[in-house]
Amino acid sequence: MAKQIDYGNLMHNAMCGLIKAVLKDVAVSGLPGAHHFFITFDTTHAKVEMADWLRSRYPAEMTVVIQNWFEDLEVRDDGFSITLNFGNNPEHMSIPFDSVRTFVDPSVEFGLRFETNQSDDDDEDDADVADLIDAPVAPKADAQVVSLDSFRKP
Repeated sequence: MAKQIDYGNLMHNAMCGLIKAVLKDVAVSGLPGAHHFFITFDTTHAKVEMADWLRSRYPAEMTVVIQNWFEDLEVRDDGFSITLNFGNNPEHMSIPFDSVRTFVDPSVEFGLRFETNQSDDDDEDDADVADLIDAPVAPKADAQVVSLDSFRKP
C-alpha cells in the first residue's frame, strides 16, 4: 500500500480524461455552438508529430486553435491527431496528452493548466493561470469577485 495518495498524478489523469472526452465528442459531432479550443503543447515532447517547418518555428511550445476548420480529428488513449490549416497549408499533427500544457475554451471561460516542474514560484504560476483564461476572453461588465473568507467559520 502506498504511503501517500498521489493527488498530482490523479488530477493529471482526470484532466487528460476530460480533454479526451471533449475531443471524442467533437470528433463525432463537431463543435457545438460557439465552442472552440486553444491547446498549448510542448513541441519538444518525444511523441509530438508535426511538420519540420512548424517545429522550427515553434521550438519549445505551440498553441493550436480548433475552431473553424479542422479535419481528421482522431482521439486515442494517449493523445489525439488532427489536420489544421496554417496559411492555407493543411498540416497533420499528433499531440500526446502528456505534452499538453493548457486547454482553454474561451466561449465558456473554461481553462485547464497542467503543472510543469520548470518553476518553483507558485505565485507566478497562479498569475499564469489567470492570464491564460483572461487572454482569450473579454472581461464581462457584470463580473464580480466573491471572497470565500466571509463564508468561513471563525
